[in-house]
Amino acid sequence: MKVVAFERSVQGTGASRRLRNSGKTPGIVYGSKDAAAVIELDHNALFHALRKEAFHSSILDLEIGGKTQKVLLRDYQMHPFKPLVLHIDFQRVSATEKVHMRVPLHFTNAETSAAVKLQGAVISHILNDLEISCLPADLPGFLEVDLSKIEVGHSIHAKDVVLPKGVSLVLHVEQENPVIANARIPAVKAAETEEVAPSAAPAADAAAAAAPAAKDKEKS
Repeated sequence: MKVVAFERSVQGTGASRRLRNSGKTPGIVYGSKDAAAVIELDHNALFHALRKEAFHSSILDLEIGGKTQKVLLRDYQMHPFKPLVLHIDFQRVSATEKVHMRVPLHFTNAETSAAVKLQGAVISHILNDLEISCLPADLPGFLEVDLSKIEVGHSIHAKDVVLPKGVSLVLHVEQENPVIANARIPAVKAAETEEVAPSAAPAADAAAAAAPAAKDKEKS
């Protein structure tokens, strides 16, 4: 994805306020051996870009003054209640240095799992992204989580996700191996099942009681 920005000549709270009032968003680019650069971007274009998943998890082509550099979105601040982007941060990346990035999880095949189809389970998504490490060229737009074989009462963990070549979980995720999804029978459905099972017992008792009475009647 390409992002067009312009060098910002003035800084400070007042300058940033005037910038926002003119439909621009202040930002900064840092990283690598180059000095940090303050920039400004068209607010509306940036606001719509932030609504795209790929903008948050892809290597971006940031153009400043006709020159393009590879960057990652690292942070942005929104107004507490207005649809207004207050500030944005980009980090330069090197083709030879690994990056740490949170990438979204795409859950697939839940509807074909036996837990859902045959047992009426509900699958809960505990996490929606995972932090990975890789070279910029290997950065995936998302990670796919196959739920087709999930079982009731079981969970899928971070280390169960199939990672693309060159991609690994960051160290703390690897060690913690958090749950990212699980399958459970809804409490209402479980209660209904428990109520149906005991109801068979009185019927069986009634049948057992009726049998001796029938034999006594035959004898008389």
